[in-house]
Amino acid sequence: MRVLLLALVLAAPALAETPLTPEGFEAHVTGHTLTYRQYGTVFGIEEYLPGRKVRWSVAPNQCQYGSWYPEGDYICFVYEYDPAPSCWSFWLRDGRLVALSIADAPGAELHETGRDQTSLPCPGPDVGA
Repeated sequence: MRVLLLALVLAAPALAETPLTPEGFEAHVTGHTLTYRQYGTVFGIEEYLPGRKVRWSVAPNQCQYGSWYPEGDYICFVYEYDPAPSCWSFWLRDGRLVALSIADAPGAELHETGRDQTSLPCPGPDVGA
């Protein structure tokens, strides 16, 4: 019983947040490159392009190309090398995105820590191949 109560208390902040609508998410991200942190370290950087296209990077000059789409209250992403969708709940806290994967428990949120209009340095596909 204590474990269940503790889990509910820890989950309450994430569950109390109002998810962004697809339109709200699109308005916040399109034309921007966002840096996300998790557990105090950089998780990755994503550039949001027109037409719901994205470039995702977890290491310099290494990018994955993909797209996002709404699925109920979630925003789902698919990438060129992994067609399985990765779905997230997004909300704003103090004007910055907070995201929680549907595969994760509350406490594993990503936090937007940077937002600018700088393109990711992504080499073209198959460069040097």
